[in-house]
Amino acid sequence: MTTTPPPGSAASSEASVPAVDPAAPGGPRDAERPLIGSLSPSRAADFVNCPLRYRFRVIDRLPEPPSEAASRGTVVHSVLENLFDLPPAGRTLEAARALVEPAWRALREREPAVEALFDGPDALAAWLDSARELLAGYFALEDPARLAPSARELYVEHVLDSGLRLRGYVDRLDEATTPQGVALRVVDYKTGRSPGPAFEGSAMFQMRFYALLLWRIRGVIPRELRLYYLGDRTWLRAAPDEADLRATERRIEALWAAIDRAHRSGDWRATPNRLCSWCHHQALCPAFGGTPPPLPRPAPAVPLDDAAPAVCEADG
Repeated sequence: MTTTPPPGSAASSEASVPAVDPAAPGGPRDAERPLIGSLSPSRAADFVNCPLRYRFRVIDRLPEPPSEAASRGTVVHSVLENLFDLPPAGRTLEAARALVEPAWRALREREPAVEALFDGPDALAAWLDSARELLAGYFALEDPARLAPSARELYVEHVLDSGLRLRGYVDRLDEATTPQGVALRVVDYKTGRSPGPAFEGSAMFQMRFYALLLWRIRGVIPRELRLYYLGDRTWLRAAPDEADLRATERRIEALWAAIDRAHRSGDWRATPNRLCSWCHHQALCPAFGGTPPPLPRPAPAVPLDDAAPAVCEADG
């Protein structure tokens, strides 16, 4: 892993996903195998950090109000997705900055409640400027004029042999044809700051989760995983191999077994940690003197995780 800005590098032009041999790692699963549940990287991270937060989000499905951080992440991700609709020469910082207000208007139309986050025009203008500053951080890390992503905001889904469905959204997938075959690079943007060395492994778990999905779907192990932190203009990278991804799959299966035990027992424990200040449910958390609501009855047979792009500065 590294935390120095990478040089811009070329990727292939738009490409379709090839068919996969049923015998390959990405082959289709037996349609008769029962589905035992579903899991995304964000909700997996929730359970690892605090099982009670996972419960509030997945089992109770408690509503969460919009926040400046999450809304800024949504706007920045939208701009970075739409930036690649422009011709390469037009992918400048000025062009990206100009896309911020249209992205904000689109978010406001989808979620009118976000408008109440700001006391007035000055507060909104300062917030929009903070989103533009994050885009400057992106341009310090790579030159989008030299890139041709094969996919953006790519939804990926695969059911493991156990019946566990994995799914999520990849911010960007770069693809190139090399003498050794197809080379894939998975890129994810974070609008917060990079973690300390002690947390880098946890941060890269999301990327290995995506790499596992792509390997199982396409039969190709991504050559590189890049995680950009726009808040402090640094990045992490990894080059996974088959052993890495098999270990990731075992970890996911073990994590799901722990989720299933909590679901069956009703024991969703609060785990106070550095992310508590970002949590909307402190009033219901025993660690803060609150009382969780009664568990839904009857309990859902399968904890369902509705995957969504991870954009919040705390969630990633």
